[in-house]
Amino acid sequence: MKRTKAKDDKARNGLEEYRRKRNFDATPEPDGDSRPQGTSKKGLLFVVHKHQASHLHYDFRLEWRGVLLSWAIPKGPSLDPSVKRLAAQVEDHPLEYGGFEGVIPEGEYGGGTVMLWDRGTWVPEVPDVDAALRKGELKFTLNGQKLRGSWVLVRTRLGRAAKPQWLLIKHRDQYASSEDIESEKPRSVASKRLMADIARMDRGDVEKAAQADPAGSRAR
Repeated sequence: MKRTKAKDDKARNGLEEYRRKRNFDATPEPDGDSRPQGTSKKGLLFVVHKHQASHLHYDFRLEWRGVLLSWAIPKGPSLDPSVKRLAAQVEDHPLEYGGFEGVIPEGEYGGGTVMLWDRGTWVPEVPDVDAALRKGELKFTLNGQKLRGSWVLVRTRLGRAAKPQWLLIKHRDQYASSEDIESEKPRSVASKRLMADIARMDRGDVEKAAQADPAGSRAR
């Protein structure tokens, strides 16, 4: 899929807030300066990062128009359709962030340990994604290693605040479950490490990172 220069520029401009918040001389995060790539033949990327910063949360990301649209989910995704998880929309991230796992130095924006908790592809269940985002109701299918099936993001009445508030909800299908997916599948899909493992190997705060691992789990 070819990209025009106008689309490339739009994606790059969409990362201004992301770049403004970070010191790339200090953080190992990608700077987003690489020329955005077109959608791969495998489909649109989706990623979930587990992030132990000032507090534990999960970052849910969907590839769209050359960037990763991003939402911070304090309690993480739930497979239970009766559970509505708050998702605060944050700045767009570069596509390269889809492969990031490591430690952001303390004192830097988002300082702490970051795990690549899930990844795969997503398929819109609506004919016009941009219109759905404007309306505040985006339905989609996830094809991940942990998250699968039909989901919806719904913007709340407070959704037009400085940091728009959404709800991430699992639809009822064969992948719906009461399983506590965060506790049952706590390891990285990229490295198979726990949070404490990542911190230890990347010179982070192991004690702080271990607080994000389920009780009874063992780091390597």
